Amino acid sequence: MRILITGVTGFVGSYMVDYAAKLDDVEIFGQKRWRSPLDNISEHVNSINLVDCDLIDPSSTFDMIKNVSPDRIFHLAAQSFVPFSFEAPKITLDINVIGTLNILEGVRRANIDPLIHICSSSEVYGQVNEDEIPITENNALRPQSPYAVSKVAEDMLSYQYFISYGIKTIRTRAFTHSGARRGGVFVDSWFAKQIAQIEKNIMKPKIHVGNLESIRTFMDVRDTVKAYWVALEKCKPGEVYNVGGKETYTVKEMLNMLLDMSDKKNIETYVDPKLLRPSDVTRQIPSTKKFHDATGWEPKIPYSETLKETLDYWRNTV
Repeated sequence: MRILITGVTGFVGSYMVDYAAKLDDVEIFGQKRWRSPLDNISEHVNSINLVDCDLIDPSSTFDMIKNVSPDRIFHLAAQSFVPFSFEAPKITLDINVIGTLNILEGVRRANIDPLIHICSSSEVYGQVNEDEIPITENNALRPQSPYAVSKVAEDMLSYQYFISYGIKTIRTRAFTHSGARRGGVFVDSWFAKQIAQIEKNIMKPKIHVGNLESIRTFMDVRDTVKAYWVALEKCKPGEVYNVGGKETYTVKEMLNMLLDMSDKKNIETYVDPKLLRPSDVTRQIPSTKKFHDATGWEPKIPYSETLKETLDYWRNTV
């Protein structure tokens, strides 16, 4: 079986390589940009097939799809940092929407029939009402950032290609997932990085924070990529599924869990105005019943373990 992973050098893409590399009879092709750093996949560089391709270029994307002719596509490439989408909405839309369009068009024009995993996001639901929790796949979509808008468009575009052309897309709306190797700008990784710097006396014992009252349901990235894999094995093309963990905390509670893992005490917090979003999504608690019923998947890795490994990663990095 030939699989194509877009964004292979990124956070989730690299963990998908880790997962797929342990399976039998799987040939891995990974899309990257020519300048992408290979740190996240360093142990796999010589055992997978890397393809230089810019997804916002239709010709480049079509050539990749035609030459690889994959049986399965895991479309994980994205501009995924919500705050940056406010600063660069066009880039976010280009990468997330046009990039997806080019993949779908490439598949259609190449006349191949792969299963395609489309990675949407819980951000498409926006700020939900209290009586809408837990959030189901039928909840209204109220995107509150350019990133969320791009994911609504990607989500709906993938559905349209299934309806119009029979392209076998399966969409997941993933809730917060974390782990080592996650970019240092994302909330739990950002906190862990600062704690590691404080422990090494690189910075003063004051952590810069944004909104600590937001509520998130957290999941380990290794559980996430397994969910993506089983989605293509057991879910119905054309359908959409929530994928999320079982452990729900406020951001403040999550920060306190990290602080308890450090020997450094009396670390203060500072609300940095730069870390507050123009509009924020403060409640993200999913119903994953539809996905569980279809696949039997359950998250296995405790979030405390995820946080410990994330903190240790930054201890070894800073």
